[in-house]
Amino acid sequence: MRVLWTPEALQDRIDIWDYIANDNPLAAVHMDELFSDSANRLAEHPKLGRAGKVPGTRELVAHEHYRLVYEINNETVWVLTLIHTARLWPQARS
Repeated sequence: MRVLWTPEALQDRIDIWDYIANDNPLAAVHMDELFSDSANRLAEHPKLGRAGKVPGTRELVAHEHYRLVYEINNETVWVLTLIHTARLWPQARS
């Protein structure tokens, strides 16, 4: 399978990089490598994560504070978002 990041997930990744790199650039590099490694494992094992909170999605903990939310569509794993575990996912409806 191939793994693709949605534009939203890529933006999440950039935002996390920027936030961490502001204090510790080496930590940002390490965290981004964890994200890449986790996503790459999904190419071989797409059901590695648990069933997601949103029907049709799955979630993989990439780091104790971050999880990848993804869906499997035919031969593609789509990373939908990269979210801090303290953030509400999915967002509550008003």
